[in-house]
Amino acid sequence: MPKLLVVDDDPRLLELLAEYLGGRGFDVVTAPDGEKGLDTLRMGGIDLVVLDVMLPGKDGFEICRDIRKTSQIPVVMLTARGDDTDRIVGLEIGADDYLQKPFNPRELLARIHAVMRRTRDDRTIDNETFEAAGIRVDAARREATVGGQPIELTTTEFDILRALVSAAGRVIPRERLMELARGEEWAAYERGVDVHISHLRRKLGDDPRQPKLIKTVRGIGYLVPKA
Repeated sequence: MPKLLVVDDDPRLLELLAEYLGGRGFDVVTAPDGEKGLDTLRMGGIDLVVLDVMLPGKDGFEICRDIRKTSQIPVVMLTARGDDTDRIVGLEIGADDYLQKPFNPRELLARIHAVMRRTRDDRTIDNETFEAAGIRVDAARREATVGGQPIELTTTEFDILRALVSAAGRVIPRERLMELARGEEWAAYERGVDVHISHLRRKLGDDPRQPKLIKTVRGIGYLVPKA
């Protein structure tokens, strides 16, 4: 049974989500603030974190940064603010998805399933290794290197890079990359793909002004050259 950690300072929401998600195949543990959430995470066994932005003490952004220092566990962030700023910051620091409050618990469940599908190590299908332009992607181990050096990627960054490298020499439409970046209802935040591509270029050491590893094909999408 997948184990979820829900971090939020609203006890009523914690109770609701524990009951709702717990009745739909998840083992749910909760934490009222970020520090207690990190303590729970350090104990191990957590498969995904649902993390509120507005927390007492360290906010959700700080907690997400702390998580990313040691783990690539999937993180779905929640925010009560409706502007794009939180979404951009969340993606920049490594969140895998974002949901605005108030939300329908069914939508959160759908997003959790979508993120877990993208991050699951499916050994029956996803067991190949791809190489192009000095980039090597081991799909089964979910590891990537550039020039032989390992690079740390979020789960979403890895999925986008794998799609690009496995189709080296061919353009991947932005729509397909949006699906990988956002799962369900990706059209609500199209800039997410651009943020992830920017992060990938930085981590790959690719010059954003004249990229050689991930090229932009205007009006269509992105590609990784074969060599």
